[in-house]
Amino acid sequence: MQSVYAADPAQARGRLVAEEESAFRSCFQRDRDRIIHSSAFRRLKHKTQVFVEHEGDYFRTRLTHSIEVAQVARTISGALGLNAELTEAVALAHDLGHTPFGHTGEDALNALMAPYGGFDHNAQALRIVTSLERHYAAFDGLNLTWETLEGIAKHNGPVTPLRGDGPVTDGTETGDLPWALAEYATRHDLELHTHAGAEAQVAALADDIAYNNHDLHDGLRAGLFDEGDVRALPIVGEAYAEVDRLWPALDPYRRRHEALRRVFGVMVADVINTSRAILAETAPENAAAVRHLGRPVIRFSPALWADLKQIRSFLFTRMYRAPTVMRMREQVTRVVEELFPFYMAEPGHLPARWQNEVAAAHDETALARLVSDYISGMTDRYALQAHASLLGGPGGAGERRD
Repeated sequence: MQSVYAADPAQARGRLVAEEESAFRSCFQRDRDRIIHSSAFRRLKHKTQVFVEHEGDYFRTRLTHSIEVAQVARTISGALGLNAELTEAVALAHDLGHTPFGHTGEDALNALMAPYGGFDHNAQALRIVTSLERHYAAFDGLNLTWETLEGIAKHNGPVTPLRGDGPVTDGTETGDLPWALAEYATRHDLELHTHAGAEAQVAALADDIAYNNHDLHDGLRAGLFDEGDVRALPIVGEAYAEVDRLWPALDPYRRRHEALRRVFGVMVADVINTSRAILAETAPENAAAVRHLGRPVIRFSPALWADLKQIRSFLFTRMYRAPTVMRMREQVTRVVEELFPFYMAEPGHLPARWQNEVAAAHDETALARLVSDYISGMTDRYALQAHASLLGGPGGAGERRD
């Protein structure tokens, strides 16, 4: 049974371009399905988080991560009486704007785009679903509902530009917002200065849960640290101790899985129990009231959050800044840093479908944003292939990008 503060599809705030509603699916189900069928979602299969795509087929990709986030989000959403379809739509879309090579690629592209408004993957996800996906006759993008677009734009909290005297919290300015977000805000008010609805907040916490768990798993698999290292961590050590008590002779792979799924369970239970208490205390009377409480309603407990900060600190040192990972970061940073100026100087090498937009680019900033759209949409392997064919880099096999 849905709560009074759940998003109600019958009360949804509609789409930018009006459409006839489906007889079989709610508006949020249609949003979810359009995201799944989008080209950007399919490309997540060959975009990575920490490891580069060709390093092994076991490690998580952005696609498998998004599916895991959606599963966790549905569980939490159901337990809290929220709208599971809206939660799932935001969860599945939350990484659509990521560049090739994970946060390394984003850091490189953001630095290159600094003179032109920067690059932000959340803003790029919104740009993808409102403009860059071009499959429908009546509109660019996916024409998603207001609630799903809001969730994509601000699932991590209000997006408030800065002014000389501090953040602008009344929605009257776009200021120094990421350019893709500021551009869209001029034609569609997503109330960026408020918190998102509860469903989008769930998607954000589900993202934290999923990557904390699978980064431990992938790091162990890659040999960047071992069970002795992670057993010293809060939550993880207790999970291993319980498994060893229940199954003293369990083989190492089952032992690891059993321990880490318990870590998963601890995080999910903590979010559900903490959020139930916050929702009971604040008693929002509807979905809109959640947005105006001035604080999130979906949270980890302070104690668990402190434990997670220790885990994240460990992962930062032992995984994200491991020597082998750093060497690969240097290589893929160079790929992005060399592709960007090449396409800026030689935009004729962009695919034929992009050439009308190249011709319409009225200044360097417009061209840079077009090049940024193209590079950010590349998969890991296509970026390596393009770099090899155009600039003589090490290369790799990849699909054609149009």
